[in-house]
Amino acid sequence: MENDDGTKEDTQSQVKNSVSMEKNCCNEDTFRLHMVTWNVATADPPDDISSLLHLNSPKTPDLYVIGLQEVYAAPHKFIIDMAVEDSWSHLFMSSLAPRGYLKVSSIRMQGLLLLFFSKLAHVPFIRDIQDTYTRTGIFGYWGNKGGVSIRLSFYGHMLCFLNCHLAAHMQYASQRVDEFEYILDTQTFGPKKTPHILDHKLVFWFGDLNFRIQDHGMHFLRNCITSHKFNLLWSKDQLTMMKKKEAFLQEFDEGPLDFQPTYKFDRFSDRYDSRSYRTWFGFHGKMRKPAWTDRILWRVKPKEPPPEEEKDEDRDSGLDEKNTKQQEEEEEFPLKLRQDSYTSNMEYGVSDHKPVIGIFTLELRKMYETPLVRVCAEGEWSADFDAMVIYSPLQPFPSSAWDWIGLYKVGFRSVSDYITYTWVKDDEVSFNDELTQVYVSKDEIPVLGGECVLCYYCSTLQCIVGISSPFKVQESKVAVEEGLAPENINGLDKATAS
Repeated sequence: MENDDGTKEDTQSQVKNSVSMEKNCCNEDTFRLHMVTWNVATADPPDDISSLLHLNSPKTPDLYVIGLQEVYAAPHKFIIDMAVEDSWSHLFMSSLAPRGYLKVSSIRMQGLLLLFFSKLAHVPFIRDIQDTYTRTGIFGYWGNKGGVSIRLSFYGHMLCFLNCHLAAHMQYASQRVDEFEYILDTQTFGPKKTPHILDHKLVFWFGDLNFRIQDHGMHFLRNCITSHKFNLLWSKDQLTMMKKKEAFLQEFDEGPLDFQPTYKFDRFSDRYDSRSYRTWFGFHGKMRKPAWTDRILWRVKPKEPPPEEEKDEDRDSGLDEKNTKQQEEEEEFPLKLRQDSYTSNMEYGVSDHKPVIGIFTLELRKMYETPLVRVCAEGEWSADFDAMVIYSPLQPFPSSAWDWIGLYKVGFRSVSDYITYTWVKDDEVSFNDELTQVYVSKDEIPVLGGECVLCYYCSTLQCIVGISSPFKVQESKVAVEEGLAPENINGLDKATAS
């Protein structure tokens, strides 16, 4: 019944309006992306990278992308790094994992290293992950120069991240463009709708691109930098100049260079290459002019032009259909990018380059919001008895006998950090059309317990497609009674701390 004053009707109307507004607000989601490019000049990592990653900022990124160049790659060191994580990867993983970020993918080619991290909540929606590399050093046979890339689907949108180290020296601006074009032409991915880099909806091109500042003398350069009149140098920046000549470069955007050039510094100082001063005292060195060698650019795929009216019978109807389908997808699932910050970080002195940081807001409409698999821990877990895992497919996906479910401690760093795992088929206990039970042997469960999660890994897709809510693994009572573990110890956290 409606009240005389119409309160019930008004309340219902407010609820409906609220729901409607909530739906409209949720149509497009925003994600914060933190990008770093840094030529580390074969140096060891600094002790702390909190400032580099803005770890103390109240705004936490959803994704981190870190591209490094000149990671120390002497033959014996590179072999060791292939067996265990290199010191730079280890530092980034150790800094981000306790804050809930997982290393989703990485690729290294000699000194080039690319790392992709995501908040755990997004991981089941990151699929179709592939990486590749291109050598351009010594006529394409040496990997000291070139590009490494990671492509992936983020909530259904295809993204590609390309970290490059291009040819050095002032006179090779055209060669740098040729190398970039060669990388774009040669890097290919699986037989999907995005086989090439420029087929992706969003591409980031970044790294030590090595473009220099032409014509201006050292005195003018230093005066502009000291007075923060960076805009007086922009017209002679080689990348800016090359973009005017090369149409394909014009598709890439970049924020204003409102920070001082990031190369070349004396190590552990804010002083540019001082070898020019030492010549007064009889020492000779090749002076390097300051330059914006370290850059972050991006390209949102241009919309396909609307199909022209049929002019003849020989028109490629298949191509028209493909373009129409792409236009419909772009309209239904738009993607926008905004750069919020573009700057260098002057406090790090281990290299003759300063790192460059780009902060972006990615706005998109998700193509899907449900993970492929729901997975959870059944009942109480401890090392005193076998445990049960329940999983259920929520959407069709290419499952196989090689799929497995891993047990991880909260704060794990990468997919390989599992405590133990169970094969979804070999260890199956029971199943129906909706739910499947698999067991985990008590011998594989940590006796000291701790906060854990379960992750379903799809071997065909080569990614995690389902993550459980965190749950408590209890301490083993038998282990405590037999003196194998002290009472009231949160095992995983304590073990990690020690």
